[in-house]
Amino acid sequence: MKDDLKIAVVGATGVVGREVLAALYARDVPAEQVRAFGSERSKGLEVEYGEDSIEVERAAPDVFRGVGLVLLATPAEASRTLAPAAQASGAWVVDISSAFRSDGNVPLVLPGFNTEALAQVTKGRLVCLPGAVTTAAVHVVEPLRRAFGVVRAQVTAMMGVSSAGVRGVAELEKQTADLLSGREPEPHAFPHRVGFNLVPQVGGFMVNSPWTEEEAGWTLEAARLFASRGEAPVLAGTAVQVPSFYGHGLSLHVQLKKAGPVEQVRAALKTSPSLKVLDAPGERIYPMPMLVTSDPTVHVGRVRAFPQAPEWVTLFAAVDNATRGAALNLVEAGLKLVERPV
Repeated sequence: MKDDLKIAVVGATGVVGREVLAALYARDVPAEQVRAFGSERSKGLEVEYGEDSIEVERAAPDVFRGVGLVLLATPAEASRTLAPAAQASGAWVVDISSAFRSDGNVPLVLPGFNTEALAQVTKGRLVCLPGAVTTAAVHVVEPLRRAFGVVRAQVTAMMGVSSAGVRGVAELEKQTADLLSGREPEPHAFPHRVGFNLVPQVGGFMVNSPWTEEEAGWTLEAARLFASRGEAPVLAGTAVQVPSFYGHGLSLHVQLKKAGPVEQVRAALKTSPSLKVLDAPGERIYPMPMLVTSDPTVHVGRVRAFPQAPEWVTLFAAVDNATRGAALNLVEAGLKLVERPV
């Protein structure tokens, strides 16, 4: 990495932003090359960077002069404003929000899956990343696609409240305290109370559609990512907000083009460096969100097949939505962009 490269982390006080800073520190990026940005209310706060700290500056369209790489860990509405401003300043921009995922002119990149797409970015200076559920599901489906072919994958995603950022974590903390004290809390970050509850809605609903934006995003993102493979297994399902803080759990039902014994399915999964297979249910060993915290791999297990429908495989996966699902992808994509040979 160039010694004079300045990296802006926007959304530095959020759940993902703090993980981005930790990932940069783990890659030995000096503190003097990193700038932290946040909202007006975050201005002046200090965020940890190893043994150092960085003062948070206010994010605004005019602050990116002299910055070579901008990592956006921001909501979509903020990314739509800040990304063009950062591009105009001459920076490379990587965005984790949904703002540009449906834009065919903005490359959608998942490091470790289609990393080669970064080498083809020659104009625009902007790439976007898929969401955490798509990241986990695609990494699970890909080795099965290579070994057996895949028609479709049906997903039920049980999403921790950190999917709504610091605001979601704070709301579950408050609701839990209220409920244990006999008080009925009011929902703010979510459409209904999430404390001691399951809410089958994550994000808003699409216009004139029964699908939420989160759910529709999986189908779109998977189609874009698999397009480079010459075939596009359909990814669809239901997003459920659950009363856990960090990590997502995914129940996947995958239809294979040709049936394979469970042992072969498990062996195919083990070929992927992006996965960690935990599949000894008799010993109570299987994926759980609490086990995947800060783990760069997606955990997968509970692999099962039905004799009556041998082309269908059922399994369970867990992903750290803040670390693997966002921060590591942001940092890896960003550094590969700026490190490309000119």
